[in-house]
Amino acid sequence: MQVSDQVFLAGDDRRARAAILKRLDAASAERLEREWLYLARPAQLPPPGDWRIWLMMAGRGFGKTRAGAEWVRGIAEADPQARIALVGATLGEARSVMVEGASGLLAIAPWWNRPAYAPALRKLTWPNGAVASLFGAAEPEGLRGPQFSHGWADEIAKWAGGEAAWDNLMMGLRLGTRPRVLATTTPRPVPLVRALVARDGDDLVVTRGRTAENAAHLADGFVDAMTASYGGTRLGRQELDGELIEEVEGALWSRDLIERCRVAHVPGALSRVVVAVDPPASAGGDACGIVVAGVGGDGRAYVIADASVAGQSPEGWARAVAAAALVHDADRVVAEANNGGAMVESVLRAAEAAMPVKLVHASRGKVARAEPVAALYEAGRVMHRGAFPALEDEMCGLIAGGGYVGPGRSPDRADALVWALSELMLGKRGEARVRGI
Repeated sequence: MQVSDQVFLAGDDRRARAAILKRLDAASAERLEREWLYLARPAQLPPPGDWRIWLMMAGRGFGKTRAGAEWVRGIAEADPQARIALVGATLGEARSVMVEGASGLLAIAPWWNRPAYAPALRKLTWPNGAVASLFGAAEPEGLRGPQFSHGWADEIAKWAGGEAAWDNLMMGLRLGTRPRVLATTTPRPVPLVRALVARDGDDLVVTRGRTAENAAHLADGFVDAMTASYGGTRLGRQELDGELIEEVEGALWSRDLIERCRVAHVPGALSRVVVAVDPPASAGGDACGIVVAGVGGDGRAYVIADASVAGQSPEGWARAVAAAALVHDADRVVAEANNGGAMVESVLRAAEAAMPVKLVHASRGKVARAEPVAALYEAGRVMHRGAFPALEDEMCGLIAGGGYVGPGRSPDRADALVWALSELMLGKRGEARVRGI
């Protein structure tokens, strides 16, 4: 079968697939309905190339288990000499998920080519002689000794045996002409996953996916409900969007800290609202950080919007600032003026003549300015209304003592946040104001 045929069969058009079934007799239709190339989405099919390791890192409900089981089935049915390792986090999970589960090997096997399952022997044997054996990563020594031609490692991010189990599995892949392993997992920044992602290249291929891509096979409303509850949060980005989110050692903000400072709504009305701007140094250069924050009736600051824009002319980002000030009824626009203060003010006033602009000048570096603001978060004085993934990624890339390792060349959004919260919550000396109890 040609690659173009595979892509066509793996499409999402149900009507086209239904039309194909109508043209077939009952036996042919039954076989086609068990054909993975007909059922799969392209992201669930093996990537091209001469890889040794395929890491499928995707959100919950993406269809990783089904993809893993179908990959194993395809190998077993095509190669009587195949000897396959099925490694779960525990032996129990290997049985209950990889073999006996709703998307496991027994459930997806067609009746005419079903493997014989011997639970006591922890083994499946296909009619042609191919064999798959079960292991638990919690007992890594169990993988020492056996030899395999292929391996399916499931949910490696939760393996208690971690690198020891993985190393023993890889050392056992010494049968056949092209030993390969598929690792399926929801991402977590554990050492094993981080090490594999860092190897992405010739012998290792990483594919990613989101829960929403498999919405047609999930309960009605599930994706919408999960997005409403967790969209943009660290948990949502990890468990739903399949992102590998790492903590940076020495960062001013941690992911856990930001999660503790997240709320769904602002209690009561905001007494003050400011729009802070970190203008780009050149037209069409870095992003223009635009962050909106206000003070609630409880005395806390609430970050309510990230309106930052990228690739805009001065007139373009100035209009974005004016729009944010109008939408959120801001009483002040705070703009950094180190790079051409007069120009910044004139551009902002050209966008909206009545805009209440306050220019601020940076006498210290970005990280030094951010440190007292981070202290406000530690004290529980700042909340995020909702989630701001791009902004929060930059915040978690600012390192205490100097330095930035977040996305992009510069933390423009985070710098705008610092200006906004400094205006609202900090005294003249740039120290957090703590009210008496």
